[in-house]
Amino acid sequence: MTRNILLMEGPDSKGLVYHVTKVLYKNDCNIINQDEYVSPAGQFFMRTEFESEKKFDAEIVIADLRKRVPNEDVKFRLNPRKKKDIVILCTKEHHCLSDLLIRYHFEELNANILAVISNYDSLKPFVDKFDIPFHHVSHVGLSREDHELEIMKVVNGYQPEYLVLAKYMRILTPYFVAKFSNKIVNIHHSFLPAFIGANPYKQAFDRGVKIIGATAHFVNNNLDEGPIIAQDVKKVDHRFSSKDMSREGKDVEKMVLTKALKLVFSDRVFIFGNKTIIL
Repeated sequence: MTRNILLMEGPDSKGLVYHVTKVLYKNDCNIINQDEYVSPAGQFFMRTEFESEKKFDAEIVIADLRKRVPNEDVKFRLNPRKKKDIVILCTKEHHCLSDLLIRYHFEELNANILAVISNYDSLKPFVDKFDIPFHHVSHVGLSREDHELEIMKVVNGYQPEYLVLAKYMRILTPYFVAKFSNKIVNIHHSFLPAFIGANPYKQAFDRGVKIIGATAHFVNNNLDEGPIIAQDVKKVDHRFSSKDMSREGKDVEKMVLTKALKLVFSDRVFIFGNKTIIL
């Protein structure tokens, strides 16, 4: 018995759900669950999880769907339900990385961590405990572009489905982002769009905020402005110093990143414009 996930998006029209269920039935597939959404602008999104007892031919199913739905603006993606292959990028901070590695060790992360890459070597002894390859790619003496080319060489050797920025505190160039379009998930240490950039907890402290938060988002060419996947907050008050806020904020960051990755790795996230639709 194999499980697969069919994702469909495009202009809404009569019969879309019918056509999908008809094709899956014709190919001896059993639908396990199905979610759909139509935006106010008339854009249709659907996630269908199904199983099949016999050998499954994805190309035949997609071809059958295209015959029934000839509109090329309607897109289909068919993914096997499996763990995603990922590479993690980090710098010096350990809290998000350590949380992911521990979840991975206890099989609570729906992903295969192929490698960890960092521009510092300080986290190597910790990563080594999990028998995961650690690559130290120093940025010292290199331009940002040349450093990214070195990182890209390492990443391409693993062919991951996603890159996870677990507190990778460096701004990526448009060239790098384009190479992994909609495949880079970042955790940002504030409730975006507030406090973009560096030292968000110092900014929050100076502003006298009553909540702090974290945001997981896809990376695009605008700093910290990519499509948001998950967010959460925690209450603070005047008794909290900026260090207190930073400490409490790290717990929120770990939780939000894990939540976002769970959604992404289960094929529940559609990117539409600069927003996400989550089914």
